[in-house]
Amino acid sequence: MKTQLWKGGKEDAEKLDDEFSNEDDYENDSEVIETEINVDDYLSDDEIPSYKLSANNYSADDEDKQTPYASGTSFNQYLLTQLRTYRFDEEEEEIAKFLVGSVDESGYIRREIPDILDDLAFTQNVYTTEEKIEKVLEIVQDLDPAGVGARNLQECLLLQLYRKNPTSSVSLAIEILDDAFDHFIKKHYSKLIQKFDITEDELREAIHEIEGLNPKPGGAYAGNTKMVEHVVPDFAIKIVDGELDLTLNGRNAPELHVSREYSNMLKGYKASKEKSKSQKDAVMFIKQKLDAAKWFIDAIKQRQQTLFVTMNSIMHHQQEYFLTGDERNLKPMILKDIADKINMDVSTVSRVANSKYVDTPYGTKLIKEFFSESMKNDQGEDVSTREIKKILEITISEESKKKPLTDDKLAKILKEKGYPIARRTVAKYREQLDIPVARLRKEI
Repeated sequence: MKTQLWKGGKEDAEKLDDEFSNEDDYENDSEVIETEINVDDYLSDDEIPSYKLSANNYSADDEDKQTPYASGTSFNQYLLTQLRTYRFDEEEEEIAKFLVGSVDESGYIRREIPDILDDLAFTQNVYTTEEKIEKVLEIVQDLDPAGVGARNLQECLLLQLYRKNPTSSVSLAIEILDDAFDHFIKKHYSKLIQKFDITEDELREAIHEIEGLNPKPGGAYAGNTKMVEHVVPDFAIKIVDGELDLTLNGRNAPELHVSREYSNMLKGYKASKEKSKSQKDAVMFIKQKLDAAKWFIDAIKQRQQTLFVTMNSIMHHQQEYFLTGDERNLKPMILKDIADKINMDVSTVSRVANSKYVDTPYGTKLIKEFFSESMKNDQGEDVSTREIKKILEITISEESKKKPLTDDKLAKILKEKGYPIARRTVAKYREQLDIPVARLRKEI
């Protein structure tokens, strides 16, 4: 990438005008220019040498990947388009458009019919009845995707089941959601079996039907997403011959060259025997901008160096993890540990950790994921809280889903494994892992 030199701002222009506005001092100014600037330092055959003006931190064979963006109509526009296939009178059409406009990004209409009735009267000047709104709402709920226009989760799931083939398991699933929704969400399976006089296998099949439904039908529509965020890793760690190899992605560092116009101006100044005031003014201006550009590139190089040193220290601290990919090998590490190693401020390390990503053999990771507090195991050794969370996650994944482990039992198991932590700490780690309580993990 070639970037044209910066143009001077208004203040720069005024400064130059003041500097050369006095004709009486022109000869003295010329002597100053001749001594202050050596054109050969800034001009080589065709261009200024790239080593003077550029910072190139990526290889020529790096792929130039394009960042894709999602585009298309909005979710509400998609629903409005479907309405055109229905025949409405004028009032029904206004109600239908209003209902579609009330659908949120998840696909729900989270307003009661009486509230919608009032809104239609006050905002649309449409005076209708609750019965007519209900009638039009049924049409809106018939749009795609299935479940759209529902007023709550129960209605959303039922709308989707109504569109399925009426098999015995689907019919039972409808009955469960319609007559025993509270028992279902609380996973009171024994009560469901007793209420509907069914077997465990029949209940399992019905639950399987429900689990295949979409609780947020609006989220399934790709057009609802305006832009897809793509992460470009700032670092890459590879394992080469059993050793860790760290590279820094320098694509964002600009590669600067002198534009052809400025290069010709420097050549003209050098070749001219009698140097005019305008030539000297232009060359002085170019010199100032070239010096500013070189300073800017030096600052970028310093930044890149800071990034590299910081990540290199993190990589060596967590060497065992990067070689194996096992999160149980992550060592306790806080910002101060790295800051002390590289003799920099904690805030510098914090900026790198919170905003930068690294590409590893195990996926792209946010650097702050490698930081964790420490706890002591039963042998008095410092272990990472990430290690404990990983063991907790594995323990829960291996439990019997018919009888999930409570937090008390999980605390006892962890203590047996050498991690003496309290039940409330287990509950905190479980919530951080986004794992529900034992009752909600229960399966048939």
